[in-house]
Formats: sequence, C-alpha cells, structure tokens
Amino acid sequence: MNDFDRDPQDLFKLTHDKLSAEAVSEAVLSPSCGAVSMFIGTTRNNFEGKKVVQLEYEAYIPMAESQLLKIFSDIRERWSTVRHICVHHRLGVVPVTEASVIIAISSPHRTESLEAVGYCIDTLKAKVPIWKKEVYETEDSTWKENKECLWAGGVLK
Repeated sequence: MNDFDRDPQDLFKLTHDKLSAEAVSEAVLSPSCGAVSMFIGTTRNNFEGKKVVQLEYEAYIPMAESQLLKIFSDIRERWSTVRHICVHHRLGVVPVTEASVIIAISSPHRTESLEAVGYCIDTLKAKVPIWKKEVYETEDSTWKENKECLWAGGVLK
C-alpha cells in the first residue's frame, strides 16, 4: 500500500514529542459518529518488583508505517462502519505517567470502535517493529518483548 492508496481518514504519527490525547481524539471526530473509543498506554513505575524510571522506544520507521497501514486496512475490512483511525506512538524517552501510544477510532456506534481499538493495540504490539527498553532506578535496563509478538511465540486473536 502506498500513500495514494491510503484512506485520508487514517492518521498515524511516530514522534519523539510528548503525545496529546486531545489531539488524537479531535483527529477522529465526525458528525456522523456517536462513538470515539480510545486507548492510552502509559509508562508505569514498576515491573516485577523493580522501580521503572522511564521507557525508551526505537522503531524501524518505514516498516512500522507499512505495518500500521496494513492494520488500518484490516480494521476497515472487519468493521466497515469505522470512520476515522488515528495512532500516535512515541519514540525515544518516555517518563513515568506519560503516554507511549494513543489510539482513537470513531464509528457511528460504540461496539465497532471499542472492538477495533482492542484489535489495533493487540496487532500493533504483535506486528509493528517498535522496541521498548525499561530503564530501572538501579540504572539497569531490559529490552522488553511484547507477549503478543509473533516472533516471541505470541498468538493474535
């Protein structure tokens, strides 16, 4: 899929800037839609008893963009009433409580947008080449593998 094939109502951004839930929500508003469903993934301050101070994200951007467009296409096939899709994912350092990923999807009714948001985050974690490193208070760090990753033996629903 190239930019000419892309639905103009499908938006994504990979950025080192702080993410805005309001901007993502506004990107999917439509007078014909009664539902905007969102997922906001944030950095938590702990993992398995270790104090997390930040996450660091890296991505293979051309492949990440291509995979996001495939996810958007899959969503539109499965939920034909979905109107707008917007995904913003942060790269670089993401401090505790800040958003790493924000997804918003609008549709005329809530069921479709809620299901599509769940599918979107699960598939993004499984297929999009974005890697996360947890940095701990002790200055140790660990590259994390999403349990959904297909290369880690994960399975999509």
